[in-house]
Amino acid sequence: MTDNKTTPGVSRYHRVSKEGLERLDKQLARGVKISHPVLAQWIKRYGDSARKIIRKYELHSSEFD
Repeated sequence: MTDNKTTPGVSRYHRVSKEGLERLDKQLARGVKISHPVLAQWIKRYGDSARKIIRKYELHSSEFD
């Protein structure tokens, strides 16, 4: 029997990636309504890259600063 040790969840490297930002951009382009607290989480996780995408769709708020 082999010892397959797995760890739960997704690594930060895979979670915070270009694909994540592309997913945010696609969602906003489709007009998906994302709440301000969730947009704030995107900015917290991805920083200025997410802020730029959010501004592109005119969804930036002063509460994100």
